[in-house]
Amino acid sequence: MLPLAITAYSVVCATGYGHRELLAALQERRGSLRPNDFTAEALPTWIGRVAGLEAPEWNLPGNLAPWECRNNRLAWAGLNTDDFAAAVAAVRERYGARRIGLVMGTSTAAIDATEAFYRQLDAPAGPSPHLFQVELHTPHSLGDFVQRALGLEGPCFTIATACSSSAKVFCQAERLMRLGLCDAVVVGGVDSLCNSVLYGFGALELLSPLACRPFGVDRRGLNLGEAAAFVLLERGGSKLQLLGYGETSDAHHMSAPHPEGLGARLAIEQALARAGRGAEQIQYINLHGTATPKNDAVEARVVAEMFSRTTRASSTKGWTGHALGAAGALEAIITLLTLQTGLIPGTLNTTQLDPQCGPQIRLENSQGDVRYALSNSFGFGGSNCVLLFGREAG
Repeated sequence: MLPLAITAYSVVCATGYGHRELLAALQERRGSLRPNDFTAEALPTWIGRVAGLEAPEWNLPGNLAPWECRNNRLAWAGLNTDDFAAAVAAVRERYGARRIGLVMGTSTAAIDATEAFYRQLDAPAGPSPHLFQVELHTPHSLGDFVQRALGLEGPCFTIATACSSSAKVFCQAERLMRLGLCDAVVVGGVDSLCNSVLYGFGALELLSPLACRPFGVDRRGLNLGEAAAFVLLERGGSKLQLLGYGETSDAHHMSAPHPEGLGARLAIEQALARAGRGAEQIQYINLHGTATPKNDAVEARVVAEMFSRTTRASSTKGWTGHALGAAGALEAIITLLTLQTGLIPGTLNTTQLDPQCGPQIRLENSQGDVRYALSNSFGFGGSNCVLLFGREAG
């Protein structure tokens, strides 16, 4: 495939607002997970909550008020961080609104508003009039909102493949541009904390009662987080590039990975092949690394079998929590920060690696000249996506 340039990006997650806050947290090994204070009833786990999202400054303006909900507020914060909206406005002026595509990944959309509607059904006055807005109760609520907020008129898609959603947006963007349908594409993912997901993962017994410990011998499950992450893709204009991607589907189990990591392995092979690179050229891998027993064991096995001892790999979910449909874009941005700064994150909270892990998985941060890196995203149902990013020399 022809490389696509990353010309702008923005991020809001538990570490704060903007990529500088995220980079500082990574450098300082400062975690942002905290005991659950989101659900009304007791649910013993930790979460990666975005602080201050309820502040009036993130109220949606009048023309966007019909989309008012936590998830779209989070998206609005992301669009107005790191000068991202201004970067999109510049390419809109250059190419025209109809030539800019939008591909969003999410697994919850605006379901927090739907939850609020049902909670208010028995209230004397019934649900708030705002909650009758049709725009809030569709899987495409996020994409519709972001397109209107950015003033775009090109192709607009929502991808919902669980935890691989906002990794797959990069693949769709490449196809849109290769086919000549777009001159630039905004991609990203937004998922906010909500009761449905927190209690759902609790019912699956996948939540850790402590801060998560990816690949740890004592790992007990994941911590859910929330994030908004956006990336602007063009055909040129940046040394940071999307060079390859791989997409596969295990179709093995609704919530467990293929025991031999078949789909993950094939996705990595596809990403390498599209980029025309060998496994020996990959210097860093941002792992899916949820801190659940099965996911970590399978992913560690695949990495150990496919990559050399010198490849460094880690999970960064100990900083941010697992942002579900936003995780792919969030961790893609962390990978881009590694390419830009040379900071190679370790794995936070974990003190002793599971003996099943190979030498690639590291606990401590390091510094190096990274030219090629992978970002892994694996979703429920065996929906796998691997992205290969590179940085031009010089």
